[in-house]
Amino acid sequence: MRTALSTPRGNRSRTTAGALATALLASTLSAAGTIGATTAVAEPNTLLSQGALTAASSSESGGLGPRFAVDGDRTTRWASAPTDDEWIRIDLGRSYTLDHVALEWEAAYGAAFTLQVSTDAQSWTTVVTEGAGTGGTEVYDITATGRYVQLVGTARGTGYGYSLLEFQVFGDGEAGGPEDPPPFPGDEVTHHEFQANCEFSHFLPDDSIVYPNQPGRSHLHTFIGNRSTDAFTTPTSLHAMPESTCTVPQDHSAYWFPALTKGGVPVEPNIPMTVYYKSGIDDYQDVVPFPEGLQFVTGDMMATVEEFRTAPGAVEGWECGDISKSWEIPAHCPEGTQLNIRYQAPSCWDGMHLTPEESAHMGHGSHMAYPVAGQCPMSHPVAVPMLEFKIAWPVSGDMSDVALVSGSDQSWHYDFVNAWDPEVLRRLVEHCINGGLQCNPRGYDLYKPHRGTVLDENYELVPETTAARVAAAPDAAAREEVVS
Repeated sequence: MRTALSTPRGNRSRTTAGALATALLASTLSAAGTIGATTAVAEPNTLLSQGALTAASSSESGGLGPRFAVDGDRTTRWASAPTDDEWIRIDLGRSYTLDHVALEWEAAYGAAFTLQVSTDAQSWTTVVTEGAGTGGTEVYDITATGRYVQLVGTARGTGYGYSLLEFQVFGDGEAGGPEDPPPFPGDEVTHHEFQANCEFSHFLPDDSIVYPNQPGRSHLHTFIGNRSTDAFTTPTSLHAMPESTCTVPQDHSAYWFPALTKGGVPVEPNIPMTVYYKSGIDDYQDVVPFPEGLQFVTGDMMATVEEFRTAPGAVEGWECGDISKSWEIPAHCPEGTQLNIRYQAPSCWDGMHLTPEESAHMGHGSHMAYPVAGQCPMSHPVAVPMLEFKIAWPVSGDMSDVALVSGSDQSWHYDFVNAWDPEVLRRLVEHCINGGLQCNPRGYDLYKPHRGTVLDENYELVPETTAARVAAAPDAAAREEVVS
């Protein structure tokens, strides 16, 4: 039976967005063999969709993407292109027994549409067929079990597209209550990141991701981080030979990028390079640490100027002095400045494959993807830290003989193999990224000293009990005393 109402039902559900995120991560990562699934305590009429992953056939703009239909905020919305055949889909993270769906339309509503449910996003069961929609708030009783729920429009009620303030799915979910208040409610969140600072290590014509076990096969690369990195590198070898140029000794990871030459001579970076670990999604508290052994390459060696400029990883292009947004190496840089480039990596993982080769072999395309409109796509549901390489070389003046060995100025790319100590990485992600801080390599935010740190001055882990004592301190002076 379905019921269309002009007003919402009574407030009989409890939002469990945090529990949903946990269930999604557990479901995804258990497939990769990293953690086990959790058992939820079923409670009928639970709001399951808030904060879930979404997708849509189209969006009128980036600020009107599908995720805004599940954010619990009536000042935001999803709006489609102005055509009849449009759809919006929600991934609940795992299958649930469903009991009703509520649609809260903006002025542009659907006159005819279906609601469909699926367990695999391949085979769909229609649970509601609406041929006389009137807009407002429509609530439909359904009896179904599934992980995916979608609205498929066939006729618009206005000359605009379809526009939903909220698309809510209810069913038997994990019981939950109000989220705990933040420990420091006065802290404004302006950043969610920490840094890795790593100096130059060595040059080699090797690439263990693209040409594994083939020394000399690659163009020349500049290596920072783990000193042992070469064509034979694996996550196991990085942990076995952990000496690193990074400030944090527990970071045994390998980072490399094409060498830059001036007059045909490779240029060594002469200051510590900065690698930001940051949130690539709006819901920064959902970011989880890299899985052990994750490897990826970002950038496109064959990119045109326009492809380089509009790439999802592009930040400011080539920079020196006051020059930025240059998509080619500048012809001249002010004397004494350094040539910089910043580029961001994809930060959404498919939850299954650890290497590009493994993913391609299984026919799944890339195992990494960029966020879309502030959230990870359904195909890559696990949000991991977004790396942003900020690389600088001591070259200035006439730049006509400065070039990348990989080809054009737009061939910039870089490689990463995760070999962090898992506990240190977890603590940094939770404290700095999930905690909304702007941290140095030790996990310390200079502007919020009362929040404590992850590593002490000797780069040893601070016990988590200390962080708990900071959170429990009654005032700023007491918090300062705990961390001093």
